[in-house]
Amino acid sequence: MVAHHMEPAGGFVAAVDDSNDVERRNAWIKFQDRIFVSLTIVPTMLASALVFGIPLVFSLLLSFQGWTIDSALFGGRFVGLSNYQDLFSDPLFRSSLMLTIAYTLATVTAELVLGLGVALLLNSRVPFVRVFRTALIIPMMITPIVAALTWKLLLDPSYGLVNALLGTKTVWLGDPDLALFAVGIVNVWQNTPFVAILLLAGLQSLPSEPVEAAAVDGANRWQTFRHVTLPLLMPYVVVAVLLRTIFEFRSFENIWVMTGGGPANSTKLLSVYTFEASFLSFDLTLAAAASWVMLLIVLIFCVLFILATKRKEIQ
Repeated sequence: MVAHHMEPAGGFVAAVDDSNDVERRNAWIKFQDRIFVSLTIVPTMLASALVFGIPLVFSLLLSFQGWTIDSALFGGRFVGLSNYQDLFSDPLFRSSLMLTIAYTLATVTAELVLGLGVALLLNSRVPFVRVFRTALIIPMMITPIVAALTWKLLLDPSYGLVNALLGTKTVWLGDPDLALFAVGIVNVWQNTPFVAILLLAGLQSLPSEPVEAAAVDGANRWQTFRHVTLPLLMPYVVVAVLLRTIFEFRSFENIWVMTGGGPANSTKLLSVYTFEASFLSFDLTLAAAASWVMLLIVLIFCVLFILATKRKEIQ
């Protein structure tokens, strides 16, 4: 009887030992995973801190200093918010700020509307849809400078193709009332495919059950799109709006190549203002302050937009 009772005890001890071995192996595997993650992520984080963090901190400190090329070797003096006061007291900066906000709102709205329309079209059963999808990425593959130079030739008032097709002699890039519009058209043409591809990926990943249920309930296409498809697509719309806002707010290449900020400062956005302050006037402290104003405006917009979107989802 005693031996009969001891055998289960021995089996229990063996089971406990096996369980401990499994736990030790799992702990060792987790430790190896942590080591691997640390060895792969930590160098990347350090490199990012060196490449992005140091210049970012330096520009922030620079925006509070009186610092010029002549005093580079000896350091600048702390001037507090003087550079920011100079910025907002400059009429050219204020006009550049208003132009940048208006330009960003207009181009992002146009890209979103056109991109959504193209995405819906490519998501439907239209002939040669694969050809259209391939052709859609062509504007994205062209570098902004090459695109700007190409469109500058197309918009030339004397021998440009646009005026030849319209039968006019419009000075698109030399008219203060048309220059920003023309540059915006080029930007929308080049960046709408990005929005379209992003939203198309979202449309193709949406579940089909809600759409089928809406059809069973008798909803037409517009009602289905408005009350079913669009709410499900909103996370992709938010990403598209945030990314395009960030990039459009700091848009520079097209404007600098096509107009140089002119005529009569009609296309001088904050990016052009900052570039000229830094590399033409060599007022590095003012340029640093302008850069941080741009960054803060974009951050505030992104935070408010995300909060508003989440609040709408909760409601």
